[in-house]
Amino acid sequence: MAAIIYYHNPRCSKSRQGLALFEARNIELKVRRYLDTPLDITELTGLLARLQSPLASLVRTNETSWKAMNIDIGDQQRTLEAIVEDPRLLQRPIADDGQRAFIGRPPEAMLALLDNA
Repeated sequence: MAAIIYYHNPRCSKSRQGLALFEARNIELKVRRYLDTPLDITELTGLLARLQSPLASLVRTNETSWKAMNIDIGDQQRTLEAIVEDPRLLQRPIADDGQRAFIGRPPEAMLALLDNA
């Protein structure tokens, strides 16, 4: 099984719940606190491709800073730049094995990475 990178914000209850799900299964994770170590455009582009989800799923569009930016969510480049500028806009948590990635909404959704492992 490939190493799973867990994009984590310890202040988020869903992120803590997701981490606990993996820990309860003794799954080794590389935890990345993305607020401390933000993703760059290249990393975000790859992550989006592995999510196989619409761009809007990657963004916390209810955040005040997102609303203030007045960005068209269909503009992928500008949206990813906004996440780089303000990492709080990245949806959380996310588990990524380098081939597939899942957003933990609900946290159990990330356990799909364990399927066919």
